[in-house]
Amino acid sequence: MDIQWTQLPQIKMLHVYGPTSQSTDGIVYDSRDVQHQFAFFCVIGEETDGHLYIDEAIQNGATTVVGSDKVTIEKYASLHSNISFVLVRDSREALAYTAIEFFDHASDHLFKVGVTGTNGKTTVATYVRNLFNLLGLPCGMLGTNGIFTSKEVLHIKKSTPTTPISSDVQAIFSELIKRGDKAAAMEVSSIALDQHRVGGFEFDVAIHTNISEEHMEYHKTFDHYKMCKLRLFTQAKASVVNLDDAGMSKDIIQVVQGTLLTYSSNINSHADLIWTNLHHLADGMSFELLYKGQSHSIRIPIYGEYNVGNLVSAIGAAILAGVPLEKILLALPKMQQVDGRFQVIHGPENRLIVLDYAHTPVALEAIMKAVKQLPHERLITLITGIGIRDFAKMPKMAKTAEGKADVLVVSVDHPGENDPWDVVDAVVKGFTVPYLQEVLTAPSRHEAVIKALEASKPGDIVLLTSGCINGAQIVRGEYIPHSDEDIIHDFFDNSKLSV
Repeated sequence: MDIQWTQLPQIKMLHVYGPTSQSTDGIVYDSRDVQHQFAFFCVIGEETDGHLYIDEAIQNGATTVVGSDKVTIEKYASLHSNISFVLVRDSREALAYTAIEFFDHASDHLFKVGVTGTNGKTTVATYVRNLFNLLGLPCGMLGTNGIFTSKEVLHIKKSTPTTPISSDVQAIFSELIKRGDKAAAMEVSSIALDQHRVGGFEFDVAIHTNISEEHMEYHKTFDHYKMCKLRLFTQAKASVVNLDDAGMSKDIIQVVQGTLLTYSSNINSHADLIWTNLHHLADGMSFELLYKGQSHSIRIPIYGEYNVGNLVSAIGAAILAGVPLEKILLALPKMQQVDGRFQVIHGPENRLIVLDYAHTPVALEAIMKAVKQLPHERLITLITGIGIRDFAKMPKMAKTAEGKADVLVVSVDHPGENDPWDVVDAVVKGFTVPYLQEVLTAPSRHEAVIKALEASKPGDIVLLTSGCINGAQIVRGEYIPHSDEDIIHDFFDNSKLSV
């Protein structure tokens, strides 16, 4: 398409050097992806600066370079008069608005549900996708578990673990539309909001799950973390808010300007949607849902009390999408469990293996409490430190799990550039001495999963928490393929037992 760079006031342009318009065949933020007639955006990251790669971008065929470093932009503009150099205040923000134009406002043609919260984003986004599809509203999803259309996974390289960079978001929206989808559910992280990855468009519904301390290695303060999350609700037409979360619900209610729907497990909360009278069943759970003065009995093939709240938030999104509650209720018994979120695998000799990638102290406490509702002899739990995250959180994982299992296996997820044993040691520091339970350690998740399975006996539950990003472990910048499920099946196959 032909981009008139002086005609895009949204990107807060400061100056255009060289031609004011260019025929543009692609927009990218990685110089290695530049091709002929591409626009290259000099995004400044935590570890590198796109302005350092302008030479490579030009050599690869860039005809437009967008950046915020005036000295650097002017230097290259003086050397390449045929290339457009666009000076902006913020390259990430400029990328977001340019992507909307380049992909012909794809975001306007989908019903968009954004989900934010410290815990539960993946589960809620998946519930929204699954529920909307059951209701006849074809819905894709963008999140930690991958990129999906309403029918299948899209094999797209993700720019970030949770919320893609803005140009990728718009490209994915465009692809969903081509495949006939009418809606998109997506996880929206605090970092994504801070970095304009979802900038330039409105969500039809924003969902709030909860908030607790997370990503302090990036945000530095809890106030900044909360402030970033609140931005989602200022760019949404309607919001679904969890009144049970004292950490942020009141703040959201103060900033929302559109329709507000609240949910709670507290019968006295005056929430719009209240879930109560919960019962754990062999094949899931049952509960009562109160809405507009009426009570509805619901039975779902889903485990974990906190997942009822997650499901109710997705019900709220469906209501805001204009679907009658009676139709929603008919779809709920067909809902599926989410991979890696209270995912139950039945092992030999009455073992239960539960995968739940809880990676914060709050989430860990919730899942350990929930699994104890299931019949079992002993509980063996795997906990980890995440090497690419805040080390200060690691001992808190041990403090949270301490005394709540018969055996705790301590390991590392995504060691990054760290020595795995340094991460394990950071977690172990959270235990009291002597230990309140048996503690085993392992320097990799693969070894830790095997240790947890080896420690199990007939009738035990093996709970595997924390986990993978995009089916991989991040080790020194490399994504090493990893699957807990494959390890579990291989372990029992080699033991001449089967799951």
